Amino acid sequence: MRRTTDTNTYLSGWKYTLLLGTLQDLTLIRYDNAHEDTKGHELHTAAGDTDLEFPGMEELLVEFWVTAGEYWDTTGGNPPRPY
Repeated sequence: MRRTTDTNTYLSGWKYTLLLGTLQDLTLIRYDNAHEDTKGHELHTAAGDTDLEFPGMEELLVEFWVTAGEYWDTTGGNPPRPY
């Protein structure tokens, strides 16, 4: 995640990827704006992709960690949380 001056591509002023995944390269939860100029902000999960409204970087970080916590609660806490 970083601030960017490329506001033609990243209208929000941020370029980011927030990822919860495995060492086997499996994406569990990913928030990104890799194609913000054409697709906007997205949440990627095994169930599919969801378009998001960008609430601001601080709010998005909170949402990411809440979603990660919900994932761990659903899986019974395994593997143990790294945070």
